[in-house]
Amino acid sequence: MSLKDKNIVIGVCGSIAAYKIATLIRLLVKEQANVQVIMTPDAQHFITPLTLATLSKNPVHSTYFDEQSGTWHNHVDIGLNADLLLIAPATANTISKMANGGCDNLLLATYLSARCTVMFAPAMDLDMWLHPATQRNVSLLQTYGNVLIEPENGELASGLIGQGRLAEPEEILLRIQQFFTDDLPLKGKKALVSAGPTYEAIDPVRYIGNHSSGKMGYAIAERLVTLGADVTLVSGPTALQVSKNINRIDVQSAKDMLDACEQYFDNADIVVMSAAVADYTPTTVADQKIKKKEDHFQIELTKTVDILAHLGQKKAATQSLVGFALETNNELENALGKLKRKNLDFIVLNSMQDKGAGFAHDTNKITIINRDGNKNEFALKSKTEVAKDLCQVITKHQHTVNPSS
Repeated sequence: MSLKDKNIVIGVCGSIAAYKIATLIRLLVKEQANVQVIMTPDAQHFITPLTLATLSKNPVHSTYFDEQSGTWHNHVDIGLNADLLLIAPATANTISKMANGGCDNLLLATYLSARCTVMFAPAMDLDMWLHPATQRNVSLLQTYGNVLIEPENGELASGLIGQGRLAEPEEILLRIQQFFTDDLPLKGKKALVSAGPTYEAIDPVRYIGNHSSGKMGYAIAERLVTLGADVTLVSGPTALQVSKNINRIDVQSAKDMLDACEQYFDNADIVVMSAAVADYTPTTVADQKIKKKEDHFQIELTKTVDILAHLGQKKAATQSLVGFALETNNELENALGKLKRKNLDFIVLNSMQDKGAGFAHDTNKITIINRDGNKNEFALKSKTEVAKDLCQVITKHQHTVNPSS
């Protein structure tokens, strides 16, 4: 959704994570929001006002009075004109002052004057975040009606690993978009997405797998959330990260993925099966590592359950069921066969013959085919853009099969 003409005030505090705000401002400006930045004095040690002023296209405020220009920065007007006040990164010091009514700089005065919703995204070291005083202050702010954007887990500036990292700019943007939109096209819809490979164990250390990165499925899940859907992502092994508001279920094998998908399928309005599921699995799994002895070694394989076909048999008329076909030859013929055989509403065809498409790439080139055989071909795009194209088709289908929803 567009944030056009929304007045968003960003309060930047003194944290190494302040560099991320440059990216966030670019994203907000791209969405046509009006961005006003207020920096605490310490924030200017980490990123310059000039950088943020250039990106926001507005002067950055830090003091009540600019001696050079003679301009008075009216904190009351700033607070009253804001549609949203976001404080990010919010340090332990600023959180403490917000919780207890401190008012020793322009940002805090604006906070106390604001009548709009206030979001705060903490950033600090692990032990500071976990300290009872910080947790108490965060809880107090939430009782005031302020919205917490939780810090993420990961490597911190101190070298420790744990919770305390500022949420990524894309995550913060998503939260802002959701705040401003009550009429998202998929609001109230439940979506199930599968992504990534499956690993079929041979012994405790070896497996049969494939080269799927999961990037396409993850992009689809993120886009469905942006459109308002309640998303469950069933993911095979991958190093990819996902937004906190996506219900991620991690699985290993085709059987694990089948069980997880069955659990969420009946309640899902939208089902997108983009995972690369193994067609075969070892009939028996060795209890111990198989030693390299024979010159030739055979493994007996058993066909796995075709998850997409299995779900297609249970599909309701009000569900949108989407499958993927990654083909190397006879692409269209094979995709159409899968579409009909598995009772899909749409199949997304991509070919290994297309440069930049398929596994591991950040781009993809797809053709979407509906159950009537109608094709919609798209140029090579980033997987994020591909997800937008696909989700637009899904949204239209949902409004067709559920016109009153």
